[in-house]
Amino acid sequence: MTKTIAFAFYPGCTALDLVGPLQVLSGLPQLDPSYEVVVVGADTAPGATDTPLRLAASHTYEEVPDPAVVVVPGGGEPTLAALADEALVGWIRRTARTAGTVASVCSGSLLLGAAGLLEGRRATTHWGLRWMLPAFGAEPVAERWVEDGPVLTAAGVSAGIDMALHLVARLTGEETARTLQLGIEYDPRPPFGAIDWDAPRVAELAPLFEKMVADGLAGQPELLARVRAADPR
Repeated sequence: MTKTIAFAFYPGCTALDLVGPLQVLSGLPQLDPSYEVVVVGADTAPGATDTPLRLAASHTYEEVPDPAVVVVPGGGEPTLAALADEALVGWIRRTARTAGTVASVCSGSLLLGAAGLLEGRRATTHWGLRWMLPAFGAEPVAERWVEDGPVLTAAGVSAGIDMALHLVARLTGEETARTLQLGIEYDPRPPFGAIDWDAPRVAELAPLFEKMVADGLAGQPELLARVRAADPR
């Protein structure tokens, strides 16, 4: 029986949040034909991302009611606005009842939270938004990816690739994951080295994220108030 890995797509999401892990997992059916990979959205029309690139889903929500794995990308203000998109959040909530794994990248974890999937779980998201997780009942964790039961959350943007490789190992074994890592030549060596999390610029950028949250949740004042009230900082 074919096991479907479904990526959610909604307008305005971060392109690499979606395409990074999608590239990893799209190679899986070649190594294990029991899997198929689809991209699911409200419709199949091309939609904007946070880059000039436009993307389109391959299937609608109704066409993929019971995937084995769900992966939800994040983004900026459009993702925060999508917390009120019941078509998207409802699909995540419904599929989570039978999916073996529900995963997210970056602020996609907030969509999992809106679907009620983070209550009492450890989770991560982009470092600039981790303070929002307690509003959804989650324990924020500063890790590249976090696995808590069937829920797998990744930190910001590029962390989705790491999470996807971990997911492949979990689904089919480490050797398959290593083969896919080799296939996409994923051997990161940042030109400026690792991130210095104690650098002043980290704190300096915090107000930009707070403004993004305020703007993105401007139409959801109750949620904005709940997020601010739960801020542990």
